[in-house]
Amino acid sequence: MRSRMQNPVAVLPAAMRPVQELLAAVRSGGVDGQTLELVHLRVSQINGCAACVDGGARSARAAGVSDERLAAVAAWREAPYFTAAERAALGLAEAATRLADRPDAVSDEVWDTAATYYDEKRLAAIILMVGVTNLFNRLNATTRQIAGAWG
Repeated sequence: MRSRMQNPVAVLPAAMRPVQELLAAVRSGGVDGQTLELVHLRVSQINGCAACVDGGARSARAAGVSDERLAAVAAWREAPYFTAAERAALGLAEAATRLADRPDAVSDEVWDTAATYYDEKRLAAIILMVGVTNLFNRLNATTRQIAGAWG
C-alpha cells in the first residue's frame, strides 16, 4: 500500500497552521477531551478514513479512553460504555457527518438532545471537531494516506 501523494497540508504547509488553530479552539470549548476523541474516531469510522481511525484510536487511548469504549464506539447505541452526554455528542457527530442521508440532516431531536447536555460554546466545539475531522478524512481518503504513517 502506498499513498497517492503527501498529505495536502504537507504539500501546502501554510494550511496546517489554521487547522491547528481550529483544533486548539475546539479544545478550549469546554468539552471533555475523551468526548472529543470519541467524536473524532466515530466520524473517521463513518468516512472510512484508515489514517484517522488509526490516529484517532491512538489519541483517544492517550486521552484515557478505555479499550472497551474504543472497541464499541462504532456500536455506541447498543454498548453500555457511554454516558448520555457522550451519546448525544456521538449522535450529533453522526448526523452532521451524514448530511446527505436524510432531508433533515440534523433533526431537531438530535439537536435538542445534544443541547440538553451542552451549552452553545460546547456545541460549537463539537461541531467544529466534526468539521475538522471531516476535512482531514477527505484529505486522507482522497490521497490514500496510510494508517500509522503519521505517528
